[in-house]
Amino acid sequence: MRVSVFGLGYVGCVSAACLARAGHHVTGVDTNADKVAMVGAGTSPLVEPGLGELLREVVDAQRLRATTSAAEGIAGSDLALICVGTPSRESGQLDVTAVERVAQEIGRVLDQLRKPYTVVLRSTVLPGTTESVLIPALSSAGEREGLSVAVNPEFMREGSSLRDFARPPLTLVGCPDARTASLLRELYTGVEAPFAHTSVRTAEMAKYVSNAFHALKVTFANEIGDLCEALGADAQEVMRVFAMDRKLNISEAYLRPGFAFGGSCLPKDVRALLHAARTADLAVPVLGEILPSNERQIQQGIARVLATRRRRIGVLGLAFKPDTDDLRESPMVRLVEGLIGKGCDVRILDRSVSIARLGGANRRYIEEEIPHIASLMCESLDPMLEHAEVLVVGNGGEDARRGLALARPDQAVVDLTRSVGRSR
Repeated sequence: MRVSVFGLGYVGCVSAACLARAGHHVTGVDTNADKVAMVGAGTSPLVEPGLGELLREVVDAQRLRATTSAAEGIAGSDLALICVGTPSRESGQLDVTAVERVAQEIGRVLDQLRKPYTVVLRSTVLPGTTESVLIPALSSAGEREGLSVAVNPEFMREGSSLRDFARPPLTLVGCPDARTASLLRELYTGVEAPFAHTSVRTAEMAKYVSNAFHALKVTFANEIGDLCEALGADAQEVMRVFAMDRKLNISEAYLRPGFAFGGSCLPKDVRALLHAARTADLAVPVLGEILPSNERQIQQGIARVLATRRRRIGVLGLAFKPDTDDLRESPMVRLVEGLIGKGCDVRILDRSVSIARLGGANRRYIEEEIPHIASLMCESLDPMLEHAEVLVVGNGGEDARRGLALARPDQAVVDLTRSVGRSR
C-alpha cells in the first residue's frame, strides 16, 4: 500500500519504519526540516533501540522517504496516518492544534486532487475529537466524496516500540464502515495481534483507559510496597504472588462497569489496610479514595432514582451480588435506606433473600440491623411490578431479567448494573 505518515516524532517515525519494513511504500511528512533530513538519510531522529538500523534498511530499499510537503505526501499515497503530538495545556486540557492543522493541510490538498482517500488518526485524543475537530478540518469546504476516516491508537512503549509494533496487545480500529476496517486490516497484515473493529469513540477512549489503568497500577504497586515495608512483608514477593492469580487479579474479573461493591470482604479489608497505613503514618491516597469513590456510586444511584420524580419504587436485587443471600454492606441496602429517607415507597424482590428461607447470620442481620427493610420484601414478582412506578435493577439475577421483560411501558427503569436492562 502507499502510505503517508504525518508527524515524524516517536509514534510516527516508528510506524513509518515498521510499515516500510512490512513492504508498504511510505512517505514521512513533518514540518521540521531537520527531522525530514535525518529520516531521509536513514538516521533516527530519536533514541529507540533498533530504529536507526531499520530506517537505514528501508530507506536504502527505497520503501521510505521523507518530505516537508503535505502535497507531496498526499499525492504519493492513498492513506494517511496522523501521528502528531497532543500535549497538555496548563489546565490539563488536551491541545489538538497539531491534529487540526495537519487535517486542514490534507483537506486543502484533497480539494485539488479529488481522489478517494483514507485518513487514520493515530494520535491520542479524547472521545468526540474525531467528530468535532478532525472531520470538520478535513472537510472545511463541505462533504467530501470518497473520504474515509478511522481512529487507530498505538500501543507501543518507548524502549521496546519495534517489538510492540510487531506484536501489540491488539490492533484497534474505530470507524463506521466495514470497508475502511478491512483496509486497516490489510495495512497491518503482518502484525501479530487480535484485530478489534469498534466505534470511533470507543477507540478514542480505549487508549485513555489503558494509560490510566497503567498509571493506576504503578501507583497501586508503590503504595502496596510502602505498606509492605511498614508491616514487615517482602513487597516484591507479595506482588509476585499477587500476579500469579490470573483468574481474579490479572484478569477481566471486576473490570465491568456496574454498581458499587459490597459484601463481607472488600469494604472490611480496605478499611483494615487504611488503618494500618495511618498507624504507620503512611500516605496512601490511591487506597484512601477507594471507599469514597464507592460511596459516590451509591449516592449517584439514589440521585438517578430520585430524578424520575416518582415515589413508588420497585427494587430488583438486594444482596451485594447475584446468587447470594449476603446483605452485609450491600450497596443496595444503602440505596434502599437512602430512598426511604427521601420519602419513597419501596418494594423489594430478591428470591435469594427470601425471609422465609433465611437462617443463621443472615436472618439475624436482617432482624437486628435492617428490620425496616425486611417488611418491604416481596415473595413474588407480580406484587412488586404492580406497585412500582420505577424499577431499579440492583443486580443481574433471573428476577431482574424476568422483571424487565414484564415491565410496563409507563414504568421507568434505572439499571444500576449498566448491563441487564435499559434506563428510560
